[in-house]
Amino acid sequence: MSAEERRESVIRAATTEFARGGYHGTSTEAIARRVGVSQPYLFRLFPGKRAIFLAAAQRCVEDTIRTFAEASEGLEGEEALHAMGNAYTQVIEERPERLMMQMQMYVAVKAAEEEGDHEFGESVRAGWMRLWDTVHLPLGADAGETTMFLAYGMLINCLTAMGFPPEHRVWEGMYPSARRKAGPEY
Repeated sequence: MSAEERRESVIRAATTEFARGGYHGTSTEAIARRVGVSQPYLFRLFPGKRAIFLAAAQRCVEDTIRTFAEASEGLEGEEALHAMGNAYTQVIEERPERLMMQMQMYVAVKAAEEEGDHEFGESVRAGWMRLWDTVHLPLGADAGETTMFLAYGMLINCLTAMGFPPEHRVWEGMYPSARRKAGPEY
């Protein structure tokens, strides 16, 4: 495996580990073990745990951006909204670690800010703004529509992370493309 391929495997493993344990609860030893490398080799690929977390966070955001961009390609307004909603709910059902990594990103930013580390949050917020822009244009560059779409997305994240089954009444107020389908519980 090349160094770039190994780096990619570290990002995938880190996403899984950080999704489960968060930034503070995940050791670089666990990530190295999951990849099948030593910790010293891990630190040849990344300067430290923070860099690994930020790479996994960036990948998570970029994957979500790609999901929205591909789903909305050539569409506008309601069609784009429903296509992106369907694509996103499918992704978080098929790849629950992506949902959990997102949730861990928000917690890690708040914890870093509390510790006086504002640079950490800037990196994650920059990704969020790229996500905002990706959604904003297909929804007609309407700030209200973009806000509502992302607000529904955050509600979907929370309800899914808390394990509300698709048939639960909390999903009734969602537009159909935002509703979870029957699938694994989290």
